[in-house]
Amino acid sequence: MEESMRKRLEATKVRCEEIDAELASSEISNDIQKLTSLSKERAGLDTAYQKYLRYLKLEADLEDAILLISESDDEMAAMLKEERKAMEAEMANLEETLKVDLIPVDPNDSKNIIVEIRGAVGGDEANIFAGDLLRMYARYAENMGWKLQFLDGVEGSSGGYSSVSFMVKGENVYSKLKFESGAHRVQRVPKTEASGRIHTSTATVLVMPEAEEVDVQINPADLKIDTYRSQGAGGQNVNKTESAVRITHIPTGLVVSCQTEKAQLQNKEICMRMIRAKVHDYYQSQQDAAIANERKLKVGTGERSEKIRTYNYPQNRVTDHRIGFTVNQLDRIMEGELDSVIDALVHFDQEQKMLEEAAK
Repeated sequence: MEESMRKRLEATKVRCEEIDAELASSEISNDIQKLTSLSKERAGLDTAYQKYLRYLKLEADLEDAILLISESDDEMAAMLKEERKAMEAEMANLEETLKVDLIPVDPNDSKNIIVEIRGAVGGDEANIFAGDLLRMYARYAENMGWKLQFLDGVEGSSGGYSSVSFMVKGENVYSKLKFESGAHRVQRVPKTEASGRIHTSTATVLVMPEAEEVDVQINPADLKIDTYRSQGAGGQNVNKTESAVRITHIPTGLVVSCQTEKAQLQNKEICMRMIRAKVHDYYQSQQDAAIANERKLKVGTGERSEKIRTYNYPQNRVTDHRIGFTVNQLDRIMEGELDSVIDALVHFDQEQKMLEEAAK
């Protein structure tokens, strides 16, 4: 094991032992906030800690085995050599997985997300594609055992959505879907195309981690809150009271709206969750842009105008342009079987982070 890696693991071991000592003290039970913070930190370190303890035991056992081999008869030496090979193989495997475990954890990985999809270039076909993407993510969420909550949407005149927002709740949702932000391009023959020509259209996807009040401070004076009557397709009034809510964050110009609930208070609560996420993402994006030169590949540049993926229907092909990944399973992917694409993105991101850590 490289010395730099061992030093980091030793530091992890020391920190875990310090936290265990603090958690065992009688004073901690009176400080719920600190207890929660330490427990979360300890849980985040535990995987690497346990693997490192196992590695240290194997290392000691291996030294003993090497010593015994030189002192044993042929039959015993042969058996010890087999044990030595098994221990060395396990140590090598532990070392590889520990490289991943030592990658700095994105603090947003465990959070729920708010997703915004908009039809972009391509008119009605772009809106239809936006609806297809919504269905794809809904199926994926269902496969993962997550819960999808529709927040707001403006239906397209020919189907789909010109814009749609939804929340996905579950375990480590952001860690899986955080790379979906960007321009998604579709190549296919639209239903409205009589001549059978293939059209290219795009829809944009924005994935934001749900932001708590402690994550972003919003001054109530910076918010403009409007209420209006909820409307259904075609402008038909579906609510005689002004239950729909629109919130504008004046400093950034960001706007959210919700009319899915019957009560104005519920729609306002949803809007507040949405505006917190959008404001947090807005300022986070500015920070990311400021350090973009330090990290050239964060699985793409992070620019949402960037074409990140193409869905080619005639060839049943999906290509993620950021990592050069192509799979001829578009039909299955549109049914929510996104694992191959998402796993490739996560693996690539881990490799880039490991390279960065090694270069430090």
